[in-house]
Amino acid sequence: MKAVHITFKFQDGQPDQTHMAAEGESVLDVALNNDIQLQHNCGGVCGCSTCHVYILQGENDLPEISDKEEDFIDRAVNPRINSRLGCQCVVQGNQDIVVQIPAQEFLGH
Repeated sequence: MKAVHITFKFQDGQPDQTHMAAEGESVLDVALNNDIQLQHNCGGVCGCSTCHVYILQGENDLPEISDKEEDFIDRAVNPRINSRLGCQCVVQGNQDIVVQIPAQEFLGH
């Protein structure tokens, strides 16, 4: 089974954290398994925008963004070109991933 490192960077100033991720795990799964606060109002089924993250590295080894995910990203707070939903960023390659987690004080859509 392939494993990569996911480094979490935080806009609120917390220190970076790096954790192992197995093939098939999502960025949201890894965050929650390591006590990293990442909102997920829909339970991680691509039904909201609360697990919105910015992919800083490793985007080529993630699944292609779907139309449904793109629609929810449009509703996220401060979407950018590198925005993704953590629940849809599933490890499938060998490249390490670096994500930035926006401030989590909002409730989102």
